Amino acid sequence: MTDRPDWEAGGFGLYIHWPFCAAKCPYCDFNSHVAATIDHRRWARAYLDELARCAAETRGRTLQTVFFGGGTPSLMDPEVVGEILTAVRRLWPMANDPEITLEANPTSVEAGRFQAFRDAGITRISMGIQSLDDEDLKRLGRLHSAAEARQAFDIARNTFDRVSFDLIYARQGQTLDGWRAELSEALSMAVDHLSAYQLTIEPGTAFGDRHARGRLRDLPDDDLAADLYDLTQDLCDAHGMPAYEVSNHAAPGSESRHNLIYWRYGDYVGIGPGAHGRITGPSGRVATETHLSPARWLEAVERQGSGQSLTAPLPLSDQAAEYLMMSLRLSEGADLARLARLGHRPDTERLDHLQHLGLATLTDDRLRVTQAGRRVLNAVLRDLLAE
Repeated sequence: MTDRPDWEAGGFGLYIHWPFCAAKCPYCDFNSHVAATIDHRRWARAYLDELARCAAETRGRTLQTVFFGGGTPSLMDPEVVGEILTAVRRLWPMANDPEITLEANPTSVEAGRFQAFRDAGITRISMGIQSLDDEDLKRLGRLHSAAEARQAFDIARNTFDRVSFDLIYARQGQTLDGWRAELSEALSMAVDHLSAYQLTIEPGTAFGDRHARGRLRDLPDDDLAADLYDLTQDLCDAHGMPAYEVSNHAAPGSESRHNLIYWRYGDYVGIGPGAHGRITGPSGRVATETHLSPARWLEAVERQGSGQSLTAPLPLSDQAAEYLMMSLRLSEGADLARLARLGHRPDTERLDHLQHLGLATLTDDRLRVTQAGRRVLNAVLRDLLAE
């Protein structure tokens, strides 16, 4: 056993959720909303109040990362972002070189605001490009064109030292040759971090409803989806951007430090509608949730002094499961000694079986999932977590 709090192995970060978008994408199941008007001053006051409350609960910790997610945080008033970051620096000791990320959509209006966001304290931009094909952008419900995406990326590259962007593959009618050309172009755009997500059809989304009615045609079958995944790995590897996580690729040193806190199972504060958190206190680790509805969250902060809807203790068994689920997404894998300190040690026969199947490797008490294992990661996890 060790006296060192478990979360310190993963670090400490802050997530701030901005729930508003210009339009709701048909594939999106995130907590995002379209609003005709937004009172930015009122929202700023609420965020500042929540920051003060959460800082009092995590006093003295060194904050390593801040992440503005959403929604579309690039729709925020840059002055509000600046006020929030000024408060963050006052409330927590900060790492010497904190990573402060803002998610952005590549419309020309938002791209023109990049300098203002940099002046406010943003150090890294994560752009939701999703595709470099105009027809597919329309199918995905995106409001920008491929040309606007390229232009916005160039502006971001000239404004920020670190820029990432997202692409979605396994789209309707997508072929291996088409994805090879598109991904090759993306990798040539001087990008140092790329998130490549396979399109998933989620219940409750517009795509989910269409799929249930048989109106979402030409989706890749399982074999083609697997080939698209393998092609993604091969092209990114060849470009010097291997997968450090199932869906994330980076040049060495350009990994998302904030997301690594999640995957390494550190502690993080979650502020804003629908934000989750994991915080370790004197009585152990707790999970936090906030009200999903923007109006309900805002009212709760103003009237009750907290936007949280849930604070629940996490038993060690839940922590062990969460750590394994998160860490096995990483190429660095899971530390089985740390897992044992959380009360779980996978059965030796199961570990041997997974290695025999070529789905995992075990070296120096560190368990890693192979590329083949990543394709069936949920099944691997079920096996490892079985009693």
